[in-house]
Amino acid sequence: MEKLREHGAVAIAVALSLFVLYTSAFGVLEPLVQRTTFLALVITLGFLHFPLGAGKSWRPLGAVCDLVLWLVAVGTCVRIASQADIIMTTLPTAELPEILMAFGLVFVILELSRRAIGLIFPVMIVIGLLYALFGNHIPGALGHRGFDIYFVAETLVLSDVGVWGSLLGVAATIIAVFALFGSFLLHSGGGAAFMDIALRVSGRSTGGAAKIATVASGMFGAVSGSAVGNVATTGTFTIPLMKRLGYPAPLAGAVEAVASTGGQLAPPIMGAAAFIMAEIIGISYLTIALAAILPAVLFYVGVFGTVHVTAREGQLGQVPDDQIPSWASILKVHRVAPIVGAVGGLTWGILGGNSIQTTAFLGIAGTLLGVALGRVSLLIQRDPGGEPLARQLRSALDGGASSLIVVGILLAGAQILVSMINLTGIGVTLSSMIVGEATSSLIVVGLIVAVVCMIMGMGIPTTAAYVLVAATLAPALVKVGVSPLAAHMFVFYFATLSVITPPVCVGVFVAAGIAKVGWTPVARHAVQLGAVTYVIPFLFLMYPGMLAPGLTPEYGEAVLSGLVFVTAFAHLFGGARLTGNAWADSLAWLAVAVVAVVPHALGLVMGPVALAAMMWLSRRRFPAMRVA
Repeated sequence: MEKLREHGAVAIAVALSLFVLYTSAFGVLEPLVQRTTFLALVITLGFLHFPLGAGKSWRPLGAVCDLVLWLVAVGTCVRIASQADIIMTTLPTAELPEILMAFGLVFVILELSRRAIGLIFPVMIVIGLLYALFGNHIPGALGHRGFDIYFVAETLVLSDVGVWGSLLGVAATIIAVFALFGSFLLHSGGGAAFMDIALRVSGRSTGGAAKIATVASGMFGAVSGSAVGNVATTGTFTIPLMKRLGYPAPLAGAVEAVASTGGQLAPPIMGAAAFIMAEIIGISYLTIALAAILPAVLFYVGVFGTVHVTAREGQLGQVPDDQIPSWASILKVHRVAPIVGAVGGLTWGILGGNSIQTTAFLGIAGTLLGVALGRVSLLIQRDPGGEPLARQLRSALDGGASSLIVVGILLAGAQILVSMINLTGIGVTLSSMIVGEATSSLIVVGLIVAVVCMIMGMGIPTTAAYVLVAATLAPALVKVGVSPLAAHMFVFYFATLSVITPPVCVGVFVAAGIAKVGWTPVARHAVQLGAVTYVIPFLFLMYPGMLAPGLTPEYGEAVLSGLVFVTAFAHLFGGARLTGNAWADSLAWLAVAVVAVVPHALGLVMGPVALAAMMWLSRRRFPAMRVA
């Protein structure tokens, strides 16, 4: 029976992948049809991957429950798809069957969310639904006029603003095809190539093992955008390597957790947030991806610098030469061709003015072309190496679709929550309360929003966390004069930071498990290494030009101030010595960081000069000892 379930899961995963590839290449279906088909396949795959009672004596009863729930959910999807034209043209009202369908589907989404990621997110959705149904009984500003169960059911399944809203639409089109793109690239050998490039680039430098984690996680994150996935993938190699070279286990876990978090902040995918952000605020995906470049660069410069200073001050070891691959082995045709093909396909799609989905499809096609060229190269060299092509292709299709289970279920759930937030107007209410309490001060509003973002994002994946805070907190920043792009980037960064911020820091938990150490010291080091990231979003507020790349004085000022700031912070939290007195040294580095971000011409001159002088003094007075 279990074998049958596993084969069924692979078959449905391949079917989902082929559906996504077909619609990205030849055009998406009608919105309700596209979204219902996608959700039906994702739910089917979810039940196969997360069976109720797996490994327990009562698994047969669990299988019956799963079958009933599957029939309810898929039956609802089929009915909505078959009546898509009627729903969009006549706006039908809900009766008892529609109420049963709506709340049956919601229950399935909640249950699969619980199985996939735990209770926190489903509980938040339930609170949102209860607030919509009974919020009229709450006195004061938090109350609303009230909505009956019929109207809520109509909103959920008989419109395109409930379950079938824009978030599920983005998941069923753009996010789905980019997930497949990442899977094809990684299963083509791109993942191993990324790791070897990181080893070659960073391995021999001070703190080489930690820098490998930073570089590798950055490259993985560019195609996956999942902090926890990055930790689980690259961490299994980098964390043991750092421990072998004398890094304390908590530091090794923290480096990987923080570096992997950056993968969600880096274009092109940004944990799917770039696509969702484009949908919410109505600007192009390319604008958001370009705006995210400088903040992501500052993040990695800060982490890279902190790692370097920490390793230099702590006399941590380098990677042995015999573990560093040669460029000749890395740059073999069969290893680099898929990466070149992927980049080439994406570039062709962008320059050709294609849609985002079609561009990603061309990236996949380029990857497959690169794999084919690599196989030809191996045949010419009479090298039998490499995984069989059919198995490689199936693994890519299966892996890409499997990654969509959590994304699809989460965004369906997030869409339910957002629809209730919009229906009740609680987002506007909270924004007004925040602005009122903060007396409209930009920095105070920013601080309040930042804290609330991290609290609301704890324990739930970044994409869902971003959707939640974008609906409730971003408007508060817009009300005090922040541009929509800067406001959404601000809340996105702080929602992402919940991955490494105690007490519920999922990325840290995974890294601590690999490092075989308690999570508390890992979290302490992670906050220290990632300290610069808690300040970068405030630069969006102080330097709006940071998110508008171009040859302008404002952007140049943002680049200079940002680089000086993150470098000073790296020396501060890396423990760089100037006088040998820890307090005096910390205050000196902090002073430079503060001067760097003060929006004044004097700070632009004094910051870089002071930083350069202090870095020279630090290296002259406390030179690093080379450690083998």
